[in-house]
Amino acid sequence: MKFDHLVVGAGFAGSVMAERLASAGRKVLVIDRRPHVAGNAFDELDEHGMLVHKYGPHIFHTNAARIVEYLGKFTAWRHYEHRVLAVVDGRMLPIPINRTTVNRLYGLDLDEAGVAQFLERARTPREPVQTSEDVVLNTVGVDLYEKFFKNYTQKQWGIPASELNASVAARIPVRFNDDDRYFTDEYQVMPKEGYTPMFERMLDHPNITIDLGVDFDRRRPPAKYEHLVYTGPIDSYFDCRLGKLPYRSLRFEHQHLADVRQFQPVGTVNYPNDHAFTRITEFKHLTGQKHGGTSIVREYPEAEGDPYYPVPRPENQALFKRYETLAAAETNTTFVGRLAQYRYYNMDQVVGAALTAARDLIAGRRAVETEHASPVIGTRARTVAEAGGEGAVASASA
Repeated sequence: MKFDHLVVGAGFAGSVMAERLASAGRKVLVIDRRPHVAGNAFDELDEHGMLVHKYGPHIFHTNAARIVEYLGKFTAWRHYEHRVLAVVDGRMLPIPINRTTVNRLYGLDLDEAGVAQFLERARTPREPVQTSEDVVLNTVGVDLYEKFFKNYTQKQWGIPASELNASVAARIPVRFNDDDRYFTDEYQVMPKEGYTPMFERMLDHPNITIDLGVDFDRRRPPAKYEHLVYTGPIDSYFDCRLGKLPYRSLRFEHQHLADVRQFQPVGTVNYPNDHAFTRITEFKHLTGQKHGGTSIVREYPEAEGDPYYPVPRPENQALFKRYETLAAAETNTTFVGRLAQYRYYNMDQVVGAALTAARDLIAGRRAVETEHASPVIGTRARTVAEAGGEGAVASASA
């Protein structure tokens, strides 16, 4: 068969692009190296009947009504406000740091104004603010930095906060009140039946053909197509000819506790200073599922494995910019998504970027067809770096 578009990757970026292009009348082939759709958001019932996120917790949150409305065509929503505790000095304390955190940690009874004054006295001013360490010290000072952030960052990224871009820590708010929600976005929801059914509905279109277990970076498919949408690692697309871009990976240790109705009081508990894992998530909080037992997952950050997080350092961004120049020269390829754009996107931002890229791609092709009355062969590569930037809040998802 001949397709208008080959979409590499069946996660958020690829699936949204495929659905929008197919709905515009295009013939689309979607491939993914994994044996399932939904990318890292893939969820399924484990052998005990618990709905679990195979690749770590994915908590959907956004301030963009249009993103919720678009995805809402493929799922009903369940309201869910994520809460996180951190184990510090043997106690579970709210994170992001708020009034409760400060009072319980230091045995105080401060009101909101008192917490503001406490943190102002505690902070260690940094100028200029360039790294994640600068951000945290400038906001809460040395003691809170060392208790909540220093070791967690080292485990999560494999490098100290002093070597990470300020943007990483800038995503973590500090509050003077007792608001213990991890996110404050207007829309905090989860797909009622799970992420995978949402993706399956999104891709259930007569103009979409799906071929799973196909690794584009290892074997380019023989299908004929006019335009490529690539959502994988941008350095892999170019065979790492300029050098390998660093990504942080994760290993997941899933466990079912048959006789435990609730393992922990909130969805996620962070362990900044203890253990090799960074956090434990209990899925019943996220899904609302009723079950006699419970299923949890521990996350172990690793240097090798599937790429999950671009590592935000100046030298890595400089290398990405060189790859971005190569991408701009590709005459029939669109690069979109966290890995293709080497950007620490939240899920809603990926959806927003894909919606914008699909809209522009469709509009560009129509313009050419109107002028020349012939199908377009390709379009200038686009790396949609700023599209869909709503809801940039610290993410609790992989």
